[in-house]
Amino acid sequence: MAQKVEFWFDPSCPWTWITSRWLVEVSQLRDFDIVWNPFRLWHLNEDKDIPQEYRTHLEEAMIGAQVASGVFALFPQKLGEFYSELGKLHFDEGMPKDAATCAAALAAVELDTSILDQAATGEFDGLGNESTKRGLALVGEDVGVPIIAVGDVAFFGPVLSPAPHGDDAIKLWDGTLALAQIPGFFELKRTRDTDPIFS
Repeated sequence: MAQKVEFWFDPSCPWTWITSRWLVEVSQLRDFDIVWNPFRLWHLNEDKDIPQEYRTHLEEAMIGAQVASGVFALFPQKLGEFYSELGKLHFDEGMPKDAATCAAALAAVELDTSILDQAATGEFDGLGNESTKRGLALVGEDVGVPIIAVGDVAFFGPVLSPAPHGDDAIKLWDGTLALAQIPGFFELKRTRDTDPIFS
């Protein structure tokens, strides 16, 4: 049986999108399955003192996380496909983070767009919040996404731009796991000096 690796994402986050494409490539090279989990950056930040510009962004992009939670609730086996389609539309094709783009992604993976209407009412918000809490319980409250869990080891990141490919993708995977498995290791970081690069 293939190993399972869990991944938490909010569809609005470009950095998480880059990490997810790296993880998909590594999963194919290392033969493991990805279990996709929705995350709601809105839920994480709603009670925090954050810049108004970021709060507005989270409000405008919330529908993506709501629809992802709906797919997770109704068709969990389709969540990875939905996220892949939505991310391509958002980040590769520059489509807005709105209901119309979510509907296009649902249609692309042959899911009924009525999920969008249900999600817009907040029907799946509780489930999305619970998934968010489960991810945070593994890594702590002071991070967001991406979150990756492999067995008993979980971590935030890695944050990449652009993502490595081939042998370098594997090297990063092996190195990240090696660090994450060391008790007492918490952080390795440097200042981002580039915007998200989707290649």
